[in-house]
Amino acid sequence: MNEQRFRFFSFEGKTRILHLSWMAFFISFLVWFNHAPLMAAIREQFSLSDAEVNTLLLLNVALTIPARILIGMLVDNLGPRKVYSLVLVLSGIFCLAFALADSFEQLAITRFLLGFVGAGFVVGIRLISEWYPARELGLAEGIYGGWGNFGAAFAGLTLPALALAFGGDEGWRCAVGTTGVIAIAYSAVFYLMVRDTPKGSTYFKPKKGGAMEVTSKGDFYLYLIMNLPLFIALALIVWKLGPTKLGMVNETTTYMLYGLITIMMVFQFIRIWQVNGHVFRQPVPEFDRYPFKQVALLNLTYMASFGSELAVVSMLPLYFLDTFEVSPVLAGMLGGSFALMNLIGRPGGGYVADRFGRKLTIMLTMAGIAIGYLVMGQINSSWPLALAVLMVLFCSVFVQAGCGAVYASVPLVKRRLTGQVAGMAGAYGNVGGVVFLLVLSLVSPAMFFVVIGVFALAILALVGVFMDEPDPQTSEVMPDGSVRMIEVS
Repeated sequence: MNEQRFRFFSFEGKTRILHLSWMAFFISFLVWFNHAPLMAAIREQFSLSDAEVNTLLLLNVALTIPARILIGMLVDNLGPRKVYSLVLVLSGIFCLAFALADSFEQLAITRFLLGFVGAGFVVGIRLISEWYPARELGLAEGIYGGWGNFGAAFAGLTLPALALAFGGDEGWRCAVGTTGVIAIAYSAVFYLMVRDTPKGSTYFKPKKGGAMEVTSKGDFYLYLIMNLPLFIALALIVWKLGPTKLGMVNETTTYMLYGLITIMMVFQFIRIWQVNGHVFRQPVPEFDRYPFKQVALLNLTYMASFGSELAVVSMLPLYFLDTFEVSPVLAGMLGGSFALMNLIGRPGGGYVADRFGRKLTIMLTMAGIAIGYLVMGQINSSWPLALAVLMVLFCSVFVQAGCGAVYASVPLVKRRLTGQVAGMAGAYGNVGGVVFLLVLSLVSPAMFFVVIGVFALAILALVGVFMDEPDPQTSEVMPDGSVRMIEVS
């Protein structure tokens, strides 16, 4: 941890952990989105309707919302090495099951389970924060997130050709199954080559599991409020699958799922009380406090950045096709350019946050996102195609940089809670995807962009008023009960 310069072209120490981590995330996203470029073959073989295709796409992100919360808790308690290995093994098994499916029902169940792999992202956030000092953390987390996210684009670039190479009607199965085998094999590599912390460092764990710790009465209520959108998003997914929309779930099952979500919410609130009820009986020592408003603001920022990315990437190819009447191939390439900016946008956002401050960087990225989407809302067929693409790329750079800035800040909230903070922020990204896609189903694409832009402006105002720059030191309680001050700048 005493290395004074950032070294990327190395495979020793913390740099080895960075490379092993972004590769694990890359494989996670490769598995998570392996169906998208092969959907035409899957649709043809199973004679899927448009509603069934939409159902598979929706189910692919449904489980990720609660899974990111769960994985965040597990990684804080069990450590990144074990948890990421487990995520990769399970996702590989689910992936093989999807490849072997012989009915729509099996496709749907296994695709729903594969949403679990999207939670792997939060594991690397905690792992890298254990190895990198704050002055390099934003860049390291940005490389991890940006290069890992490229797994989705890599799936689109390679899996159709791989399916063609295998040949026949079953080529898509072999291509999908290959990604599952890669995930299982890499889980062993990750388990054998990764350490949770540098030698001699302490891995701080939460005092209690099952819910995030808060340190004041006001934070307790804010934590309850910030949990509500997670369950509302799940209810929206059920509603969209229900008889009034896609019609893939009957009325009885819909109400049963609503009931299950309600039970989950009540159970979560009870657990929050069990973990944090003590703040109403006695104050938490000053040295052990942290402001939960930081978590809430990071959640909303990630909702505006990654949440909008999830929604925009899914609609952009069709948007270019309908607006400019380009070929489907060109429309797909232009739409994919939005996600391609992850390679430089996330590391760039993290690097700027390291150098010029977390709050300032988040404010700048929110301003860029707002301007980008508001201008995209003015695009029409009279625009030169090149100018429209340039505007999309401008917006994308700020979206990806915003993601990088968020995760440059997450590990500095409270060391022992990093996994849970990362999990909650990540879940809000998926919430944003669900909410913004719902908005898209209700308004025109132009108004859809405007809504996201206005939302980003609102978050910019909240960050400007309420967010704090991380303190130069944070404290953690050692296993022997002593207090250790940790430098974060």
